[in-house]
Amino acid sequence: MKTLPLLALMAAAAVGTVARAEVSSTVTLASDYDFRGISQSVKDPALQLSLDWAGDSGFYVGGWASNVDFGPDTVSDVELDIYAGYSGNFTDDFSYDFSVTQYTYFDTADKVDYAEAAFGLAYQGFSTKFWYAWDYGNTGLAARYVEANLELPLPKDFGLLLHAGQSSGEYWADDKYTDYAIGLTKTVGKFDLTLKWIDGSDYRPGNNVDGNVFSSDSKAFFSVATSFPWE
Repeated sequence: MKTLPLLALMAAAAVGTVARAEVSSTVTLASDYDFRGISQSVKDPALQLSLDWAGDSGFYVGGWASNVDFGPDTVSDVELDIYAGYSGNFTDDFSYDFSVTQYTYFDTADKVDYAEAAFGLAYQGFSTKFWYAWDYGNTGLAARYVEANLELPLPKDFGLLLHAGQSSGEYWADDKYTDYAIGLTKTVGKFDLTLKWIDGSDYRPGNNVDGNVFSSDSKAFFSVATSFPWE
């Protein structure tokens, strides 16, 4: 929770410097809550909601929530992420983004809340982002995540998705791992459909675990999302 003052400062800066802003919300139903190749919902479906405020200056704030399931030894069933950031463009095709996110888990005695900062660059359909958590899972150990993504448009409102990411740092130690994904997107009216294959099996402790708690097994993933306001 040490990051909340920074989030509040960034949010105040956004409100104080932007005369106009855009508010949007996205509702997503997914076959699993996948986080960097590891299931956060024992491979059960997840309902995810977001509310975002973006200003003309580049400042933005938002919140994102999802159901979670960390197994019978925990009681947490809801995750809420609060984030704030700033994004901009070097050129029409080359952009950057900086953000801070606070992850909060309700109804748990484990106190695993933590914060993470991120910096990303994007050029046309390619993007890369570096994430750093200085107290991952409230353990006192640092964790890093670096990812690369490629989105390519295809005919008939289809799209191709490619992803690779690596988790490392003190927290992961010898268990550092790489996750991959390949998939297709399709826009149907006001709904965005995603079908992809996710492979997080490089994280060995998550292979073939009982009850799929933090499972990293390879899997097919499907989601449908829609954003408001509808235009």
